[in-house]
Amino acid sequence: MTFIKVCGLRDEASVDLAVRLGVDAVGFVFADSVRRISAEEAAPLVRRVTGHTVAVGVFKGSPVPEVIEIAAAAGLGTVQVHDLTSADDVTRLREAGLGVIRAVVAGDTSGDFGADRILVDGATAGAGVPWDWANQSRPDGQWILAGGLHPGNVRAAVDATGAWGVDVSSGVESSRGVKDAALIEQFVAAVRTGD
Repeated sequence: MTFIKVCGLRDEASVDLAVRLGVDAVGFVFADSVRRISAEEAAPLVRRVTGHTVAVGVFKGSPVPEVIEIAAAAGLGTVQVHDLTSADDVTRLREAGLGVIRAVVAGDTSGDFGADRILVDGATAGAGVPWDWANQSRPDGQWILAGGLHPGNVRAAVDATGAWGVDVSSGVESSRGVKDAALIEQFVAAVRTGD
């Protein structure tokens, strides 16, 4: 089945819904964003993540020691980092006991640096803008597609790219930064129609 990550969660109801729907991961954003959350705000939400669902901290612009510190304070076991510069960065995160998702811009061919997964996003990460999924080079193996996905296009995007997983944030919001329960349910249903 396609791996599903719902990102940018900031409230109990959205976390509980995502877990109940059986998504594979939920994301908490610690980067500059309208969806930004502090470690103190995230910690009680992370504790609500149960079953096979994984809580992921999303970082951009934070040095590795800060990523490790915030992840520990929030109780996270996995991080998604948008500006990893070397395999050494991944090694340091792994040595801290963290699973690592390396986020890259579409067309980046620098590899995974030893991360567990690669997430491929559009030119402006987190902007919710679709990119040329079908005609852009893609990583080998298990990779996650992000960028402009929503209930109306996600199944076609998976079919066109062969992506192992998908990541959504703005595509399941009623307004910027506000998650919509019905859209989350529709997104998960749309992905599952082809699984």
